[in-house]
Amino acid sequence: MNKFLNTLGSIAIVALLFASCKQAERSDATGWKFNDEEWGGYTKVDYMGQENGPNLVLIQGGTFMMGTVDQDVTYEWNNEPRRVTVSSFYMDETEVTNHQYREYLYWIQRVWGETYPQTKIDALPDTLVWREELAYNEPFVETYFRHAAYNDYPVVGVNWVQAGEYSKWRTDRVNEMLLIEKGLINPNPDQRDSDNFNTEAYLAGQYKPSVRADTKAPKKNKKGGDGETDATDAAAEAAAEGKAVSFSDGILLPSYRLPTEAEWEYAALALQGNHASEKDELYTDRRIYPWNGNTARYKKRNKYQGQMLANYKRGRGDYMGMAGKLNDNAHITAPVDEYWPNDFGLYNMAGNVNEWVQDVYRPMTSSTLRDVENHDLNPYRGSKFVEKVRDENGQLVEKDSLGRLRYQEVVDSTVMNRENYKRGDVVAYEDGDDEFITYEYGVHTLINDESRVIKGGSWADRLYWLSPGTRRYRNQYTSDRTLGFRCAMTRTGSSAGNDDSGGLNFGTKKRKQRKYGK
Repeated sequence: MNKFLNTLGSIAIVALLFASCKQAERSDATGWKFNDEEWGGYTKVDYMGQENGPNLVLIQGGTFMMGTVDQDVTYEWNNEPRRVTVSSFYMDETEVTNHQYREYLYWIQRVWGETYPQTKIDALPDTLVWREELAYNEPFVETYFRHAAYNDYPVVGVNWVQAGEYSKWRTDRVNEMLLIEKGLINPNPDQRDSDNFNTEAYLAGQYKPSVRADTKAPKKNKKGGDGETDATDAAAEAAAEGKAVSFSDGILLPSYRLPTEAEWEYAALALQGNHASEKDELYTDRRIYPWNGNTARYKKRNKYQGQMLANYKRGRGDYMGMAGKLNDNAHITAPVDEYWPNDFGLYNMAGNVNEWVQDVYRPMTSSTLRDVENHDLNPYRGSKFVEKVRDENGQLVEKDSLGRLRYQEVVDSTVMNRENYKRGDVVAYEDGDDEFITYEYGVHTLINDESRVIKGGSWADRLYWLSPGTRRYRNQYTSDRTLGFRCAMTRTGSSAGNDDSGGLNFGTKKRKQRKYGK
């Protein structure tokens, strides 16, 4: 009998615990219930963390010494060491390939090409970069970008502006597929001109996708409900009502973009592989390259000992070694997943092709600025602040002919009273403020506000340029056969990733909800 009563008691306790768990979640500020129509219907989603976009790797942020760590053989002093912190972000595992870029061109032709043929012309890579006066590289003009043999090789001949446009396009295609895979919208291969999925236009209600007929709103929470709504439930509710998914639901990803110079350099070094132990922040070694050591050969005593770690020019006239024993097995570029990845899992962060980054180039780095202490978190030069164009009633104006929202540069007079910034265009921040830093393009220098940083070294560069701390520049409208790119994406939420590993995370522990009765 006692055993029976004990069993009943256990069942009752479990039932009480279950009932308490099923109570509607309430605001810790007002006590009002979330996700309940009877209490206003305010939605708070149960967010599980940012998804990894295609080909992206999470780069857990941190502090590091940014700048040249080897001898400055060029004596330019254009990347003085300084300690900075980079927030967590995502980066492409590999460089963008020829076939990925051809997919982009195919979409442009299908959606915009008939009405706006110039859009495809503007996006085409310059295949003539392979020509040279005293060399026979003419076959690459026709084959390198177009032939299937080079599908998985890095796209080259793409300028900085084109790389940015590709990133915008990729953002929209990835977000569109996320909504399709979650069953919230139908695929629509018949999109044309301005009637195409653009993430911002969709969120603003200026693009109406075809919604699946079987999309149903989840049942609203009634008395006794658990009060939990996940992001997909919230999105399905919006879709069933003919509304756009909210960006705050966390389903749609932030924009693909070019990495900043600080992000690129941090990701290339991948110093997390040199932690002294899992219990402290100490690094055992600094790095000259994305691997340990002072050479580009594999050092461990196994069958790979002595093999090349990157694709670069070993010496004058030596791009790949001798027949029968090719050193890097690549006379020009190599497939994007060749050679060993670094400790973040990123391929070819040294060699193969140089890569565009977001920053405007200046030989004087942020370490020379008077208020350097204010620029040591996510340092970046190149900001031109913009805002969406609105009408006199504060509503967004109609999207443009390509289906994108319209933007305008921030006017200085509207921000003069702000403390954190005073101008809309701060590319030339502190240039000439002391009357000794001036840039007269074509007179004293080739540097101007269209000069963009390139990093990483290439198949045609000597080993020195494979160090992440080295930097060069090119005009943003020019391209080269040694220059490609990869994309990055901002990480939202926990810096450690979705599992919140790597720290105690005192601030992220879920607090107990105050009880307000039934």
